[in-house]
Amino acid sequence: MLPQLIQGGMGAGVSGWPLAREVAAHGQLGVVSGTALDAILVRRLARGDPGGHVRRAMNAFPLPDVVRRVLKRYSPPGDPPRDGPDRDPTDDAGRDAGARTPPAATDADAGQRYKLVPLPRATLTPAREELLVLANFVEVHLAREGHDGMVGINYLHKIELPILPSLYGAMLAGVDVVLVGAGIPVEIPAILDRLSEHLDVSAALDVMDAGDEKVRMTFDPAPLWAGACAADRPALRRPHFLPIVSSATLARALLKKASGGIDGFVVEKPVAGGHNAPPRGAQQLSHRGEPIYGRRDEVDPADMVALNVPFWLAGGYATRSQFKAALDAGASGVQVGTAFAFCEESGLDPELRRRFLSRLLRDGDEVFTDPIASPTGFPFKVAEIEQTLSDQAVYEQRPRLCDMGYLRRAYRKPDGTIGYRCPAEPVDDYVRKGGKAEDTVGRKCLCNALMANIGLGQRRADGYEEPPLLTTGDDLACVRAFISVDRPSYHARDVIESLLPSVDAAPRPAAQA
Repeated sequence: MLPQLIQGGMGAGVSGWPLAREVAAHGQLGVVSGTALDAILVRRLARGDPGGHVRRAMNAFPLPDVVRRVLKRYSPPGDPPRDGPDRDPTDDAGRDAGARTPPAATDADAGQRYKLVPLPRATLTPAREELLVLANFVEVHLAREGHDGMVGINYLHKIELPILPSLYGAMLAGVDVVLVGAGIPVEIPAILDRLSEHLDVSAALDVMDAGDEKVRMTFDPAPLWAGACAADRPALRRPHFLPIVSSATLARALLKKASGGIDGFVVEKPVAGGHNAPPRGAQQLSHRGEPIYGRRDEVDPADMVALNVPFWLAGGYATRSQFKAALDAGASGVQVGTAFAFCEESGLDPELRRRFLSRLLRDGDEVFTDPIASPTGFPFKVAEIEQTLSDQAVYEQRPRLCDMGYLRRAYRKPDGTIGYRCPAEPVDDYVRKGGKAEDTVGRKCLCNALMANIGLGQRRADGYEEPPLLTTGDDLACVRAFISVDRPSYHARDVIESLLPSVDAAPRPAAQA
């Protein structure tokens, strides 16, 4: 059975391995975020791999040749870790022709800029696949060290292009649970089945302007093992699969259409942080400009109980009484994000976390459900805090560019080839690619901002530093409960004990072989 408490898979690196490991060590489901793990790994290496954690996990990867190639590309042996040019010149297949790229680094700013990995595409190069497999392995492996608890990984279905090799890397590390939100992941169960046998997989790619044409992404693990003995391939467990849904209707459809087993659902309410499902029906905005959610967006737990599948409620369940109410309503437990996001073990930049908690103590904080900030088109919750992209002046000062590309959408070009565009990229580029200028208004580069949230933001050649964009759920009372003037910070253990007073608070050691 899965634990009653699921720690949310937040942001890019906010739910990193230290947080997931801490939660799992206390008997609950620790979850790492699967977003942009390849870029995070490269930037950790560039920072010198503090603590040696990345290289320690790499040493456990079953394909040492892959590790050597990644290190040669992103952290050459004998060369002090430092930032390189804007993109690896030996594997630049991912850059769109005509896309704007910042000027190359100079000696003056060497050591201050991060090398960019190739932009993700429908057809990934072998080097790109290797990096994704290794990065997801590293994060899950580190989260699973030193205890016998359960670890999951959370992906956004909207980030389609890296998903197949990412899943394989997580499975090589023994991930227990895969959670997928922000979409309708009907193909994931069958993909997990095949990857558990080291078989090739494919998934549909949503391509705009393609009509009835079907485009599929593919991934075959076999080339990774070329030259290795068959005995070197580890036996893989098929992880549990938990889609993240916003309605019983979607859950019912997934149970009917999914090509494989679904082991439960996380049912997320619109008060949860990060991306929210859009309101059902025609969008209406409040006087503040936020989407208005109504009765059609509420989920009756009884409808979930009727599906005879375990489910966990998320969004506003971070107190003991709310937890009990969820259990009384038939849920198997709850997922909690915001309360974990601001604890000491989270991956948030310590200074950004301190500023947020200090403001929360001083005069509260505002959370705005922004209907247009995210390039995905999903509403995105934004904490309004100075020196971040929530400040209009900071947003307007940022030069528009798209150099990470995780949220780009594929589209069919007039010549029949596939192109990629993002409404947060330069307006002229977006329009040149067939997009509408009005779709770019207010869009924010979440890729760069989320990296800045965890202290890995890019510094440009002219000295400009990418600002963060902090997200949080509406329920900030769950954070205020843990802090005071005399105690301005707290730990993941505090959250767990507040929800599960009967849980053994001592970390669970790993089982001895």
